[in-house]
Amino acid sequence: MLATIDRHLMDARPRALGGVRRGLIEFLYFGIKEARACVFVAGFFLAILVTPRAGVLGIPRYDVLLVVAVALQAWLVWSRLETRDELKAVCLFHAVGFALEVFKVSGAIGSWSYPDFGYTKVWGVPLFAGFMYASVGSYIIQAWRLLDLRIRHHPPYPLAAAIAILIYLNFFTHHYIGDYRWYLAACALGLYARTVVVFRPLDRDRRMPLLLGFVLTGFFIWLAENIGTFWGVWRYPNQLGAWSAVHLSKWSSWSLLVIMTFTIVASLKHVKATVHVAGR
Repeated sequence: MLATIDRHLMDARPRALGGVRRGLIEFLYFGIKEARACVFVAGFFLAILVTPRAGVLGIPRYDVLLVVAVALQAWLVWSRLETRDELKAVCLFHAVGFALEVFKVSGAIGSWSYPDFGYTKVWGVPLFAGFMYASVGSYIIQAWRLLDLRIRHHPPYPLAAAIAILIYLNFFTHHYIGDYRWYLAACALGLYARTVVVFRPLDRDRRMPLLLGFVLTGFFIWLAENIGTFWGVWRYPNQLGAWSAVHLSKWSSWSLLVIMTFTIVASLKHVKATVHVAGR
């Protein structure tokens, strides 16, 4: 059914519209496409909300969430809502995110913790945790296709890749040599200052500064993290006694992580397009 909806969303050709009516209809289509791009995020997040802390039928909550995440991913590929190439990219995001989780949860760092038992916990991190990062990649991949995203004035790919790698490394190294996120954010600001994302909510192209997209996406992830910690799926040290809002500084961390994730997707699509052209 979603495949049929996708075809309708991407092929919609409205009659002549103008003024406020066009704006409202375009906004409606934009919202529907955004919701559709979040199908994995929404399904996984719903599972987090409805799965009891005690688990289901004797299966611990973390293991239930892993089963749900794998089932959702398999369904996306089976229903052809996601291609095998896109699945490979999502798996890459899972691996990158899980490695970061293991480091942050380790006893020496202890940035946050997963307090409950789970059979599928490895080095203190449940295997489903990588899917939280993969869900960001899944959203970007789906939105790219549904909104027919095109990037104008994209910075040189080697420079974009270098910033993305440094952003990722800073999540590890700031515990030892200082936090350079704001320097990296300044570099990213200069690098993407002219970059514009062109997208198509309905039948006309619209534009938005790509940096604004990074910041907005980071904000919504920060909101989701507040809900996840409120439900006790994971906890920061200051939340062990009683829940409190996730510090606002995490918004900047998530925005930087979105830059890294976007760079991976953009680079993979660039490489694929280059290979496709060369193979003609």
